[in-house]
Amino acid sequence: MNAKGNPFVHLELNTPDAAKAKEFYTKLFGWEFADNDMGPMGIYSTFKPATGPGGGLFSAPGAHGWAAYVGVDDIKTATEQARSLGAEISIDSHEIPHIGWMTVMKDPTGCTISLFQPKPGSGM
Repeated sequence: MNAKGNPFVHLELNTPDAAKAKEFYTKLFGWEFADNDMGPMGIYSTFKPATGPGGGLFSAPGAHGWAAYVGVDDIKTATEQARSLGAEISIDSHEIPHIGWMTVMKDPTGCTISLFQPKPGSGM
């Protein structure tokens, strides 16, 4: 972990209607989306504003809400440190094809947050 603090690096919307969400955020904020075929997982649409962290969105039945990802240098080390500090790991060091790795967890207070390590050259 970085002694100066790790920034939020990615924000993700889980929505039951990706097309409607993309239309809304394009009109509201001017975000442009790039669709990425994730195979059986469906389409994952990414955006990157001029400043600040980018993000993505996807459709999932029954899902709704935003998720926040904090950048880490080593996903496995950060996940183990979080576990040792009392986090409950929901998804452990999962690879996102061509993008990087993520861990989804609940902190000791029960709040969900995710860790993210980009693959070199992924542009994330």
